[in-house]
Amino acid sequence: MFWPILLTLQAVCTSVTHAMQHYPAAWGHYDVCKSQIYTEEGLAWDYMACQPEATDMTKYLRVALDPPNITCGDPPETYCALENPYMCNNECDAATEELAHPPELMFDFEGRNPTTFWQSTSWKKYPKPLQVNITLSWNKTIELTDDIVITFESGRPEQMALEKSLDYGRTWTPYQFYATDCLDAFTMEPKTVNDLSQRTLLDIICTEEYSRGYVWKNDKTVRFEIKDRFALFAGPRLHNMASLYGQLDTTKNLRDFFTITDLRIRLLKPATGATMVDENNLSRYFYAISDIKVQGRCKCNLHANSCVFDKGKLGCECEHNTTGPDCSRCKRHYHGRAWSVGSYLPIPKGTANICIPSNHGPVPRVCDNAMLRCQNGGTCHHHQRCHCAPGFTGVLCERARCQGPGECDDQLSGRAALHHHPIKHRLFFPLVMILLSVVSLC
Repeated sequence: MFWPILLTLQAVCTSVTHAMQHYPAAWGHYDVCKSQIYTEEGLAWDYMACQPEATDMTKYLRVALDPPNITCGDPPETYCALENPYMCNNECDAATEELAHPPELMFDFEGRNPTTFWQSTSWKKYPKPLQVNITLSWNKTIELTDDIVITFESGRPEQMALEKSLDYGRTWTPYQFYATDCLDAFTMEPKTVNDLSQRTLLDIICTEEYSRGYVWKNDKTVRFEIKDRFALFAGPRLHNMASLYGQLDTTKNLRDFFTITDLRIRLLKPATGATMVDENNLSRYFYAISDIKVQGRCKCNLHANSCVFDKGKLGCECEHNTTGPDCSRCKRHYHGRAWSVGSYLPIPKGTANICIPSNHGPVPRVCDNAMLRCQNGGTCHHHQRCHCAPGFTGVLCERARCQGPGECDDQLSGRAALHHHPIKHRLFFPLVMILLSVVSLC
């Protein structure tokens, strides 16, 4: 009679072991806001911190260029290759679809051949600087979850800056500077993300890693390394997400560092491929970007697991009795306590910090840790209810579950069941031994 039980336990063991092996990869998803659980009073909601899945955020942005007439093709213009000033067979004409290079081509599907790209006018006004601001706006607070990657179809800029805004473009702060010579361009010592530590993670650096050398044919990308910064807390393979989430939970500046409403790419000097600019062939110098990747999620303050794009705007579908585009306030009639952001801790469910119903008078206390103590090992939860130990019930856990007329329910009282059923009592210890054996095998 024990074999069915043993086989069942082995199956459970296998499932648990499999789940444990994959647990680190599932950490931090926070994709469920609430679930139903059974309590002594019946079905109830168990609330958890939650957030939307990360996605490609370029699908939801608006792009603006400054100056507005910096895109090539009006009037039509012929360009030469940077590495060969005599190869001048690239034409840009805004009036011809096949020859136009509008800004939206920075965000289209890159599986096409030939590659599509946005392109600026050439440096025909040299020595006046050829500078372009590309502003990406979401009209929504978003949290970055992966590297920002900019792919250039022409040579990578010799000078560039990446900036962020947290207030919808009213003010800007630098994210990172890029140059062939950081000291000359920005009076900053060159560094890479590998030079950062947990203590200096928020430092703004200038890097020569994506600008130095004439390598545009081999590597066209410029990065802002998000995951390398995550790895300072979570480890090289991001296995220790608990550490990262703990830091994000307790360090507001760290969470804000990865949060934006807008990004601005400032192209300050195009690739020249040499120390001197060839003034006799300025059509070699321009900017061209084929792709921009921004991976992230809507910021919902851990109060929503989905974000919708409706009528041109992103908005969180708020849970936990919260409301607003970022779920940043309590709903009407739910101001029983001050609104609070959710918490990633404890791993893996976090803390929801839900908004509770308003009361016109003081909130009555069912229990506390002074005069109204929960009895028989119960614990007081938010002064509103006692979480009773197994075998006890009541407002203050003051009575045993089996108290009253009639026989105790053996589903509720293990001790009563063992007392009234000696055969089950004799079977109990063999079952325990089997369970321990299976657990040891796990």
